[in-house]
Amino acid sequence: MLWALFFLVTTIHAELCHPDAENAFKVRLSIRAALGDKAYVWDTDQEYLFRAMVAFSMRKVPNREATEISHVLLCNVTQRVSFWFVVTDPSKNYTLPAAEVQLAIRKNRDRINNAFFLDDHTLEFLKIPSTLAPPMDPSVPVWIIVFGVIFCIVTVAIALLVLSGIRQRRRNNKGPSGVEDAEDKCENIITIENGIPCDPLDMKGGHINDGFLTEDERLTPL
Repeated sequence: MLWALFFLVTTIHAELCHPDAENAFKVRLSIRAALGDKAYVWDTDQEYLFRAMVAFSMRKVPNREATEISHVLLCNVTQRVSFWFVVTDPSKNYTLPAAEVQLAIRKNRDRINNAFFLDDHTLEFLKIPSTLAPPMDPSVPVWIIVFGVIFCIVTVAIALLVLSGIRQRRRNNKGPSGVEDAEDKCENIITIENGIPCDPLDMKGGHINDGFLTEDERLTPL
């Protein structure tokens, strides 16, 4: 009688848990890659711990508080540590919806990883996306950063305009003074011809060069 009951239960479990079954999930572990020389052996104790963690996660889902370890079924366990699992309903012989199991695993993914000293890359639920870390809020508000950038651009533009105006004024001031200096130099040039200094002809004031005056013209009439 007991053998018949055990065979019946085993048959039911085999129908519920098998690769690609409805609401079934595949798990793959990379213990050696994660822990190296400290890697542990995957045995029935580790399987029991996994089932306990899944049952714990399911009990956090509304209306699934009655989930027990016996409701989590494992099948097709390989030596390279991969297997399939399903979660059955406590009162009926059918598996719980995949959406509920996925929600429970995602909410407690960190605790499951920590129980086996693994992470999302070495403890993979192939049909369940990895848990994403919450986005970090910047310590400085974005609007302050934007305002600072715009303020710096405006300040640099004003400084360039001021410097450009100063340089343009200096250029304008140097132009007339240079011309006047050249004219003054031309007026102050004294020409020497035949050993006699000759004053330049003042075209503006009608100045006469004394070098070309005769002896009689030099004498002032009394």
